[in-house]
Amino acid sequence: MNKYYVYILKCSDNSYYTGVTNNLEKRIVEHNSGYNPQSYTFKRRPVELVYYEIFQNINDAIALEKQIKGWSRKKKEAVISNEWHKLPDLSRNRSSTQSSDEVG
Repeated sequence: MNKYYVYILKCSDNSYYTGVTNNLEKRIVEHNSGYNPQSYTFKRRPVELVYYEIFQNINDAIALEKQIKGWSRKKKEAVISNEWHKLPDLSRNRSSTQSSDEVG
């Protein structure tokens, strides 16, 4: 049975990188070794694994990866801290802020 991992890395500049892989250990080594000079993490090494989730279905993994990539830093930090219950409020706060900014 295949396993797919959605993961979040904390980079040396304190930014977050989200990815998906079928071999988590190998992928973290690749990020930290500078395997791809064109990658987001290349100039932000070392990176630290701060979250991962395992999936059996690659499509589910890719869907979560895309969703997380679109999230605010606060929402990513809620997931990293296993505080999923905060996500609805963080979504509402962001929507309220955007609406106020658009009106004013």
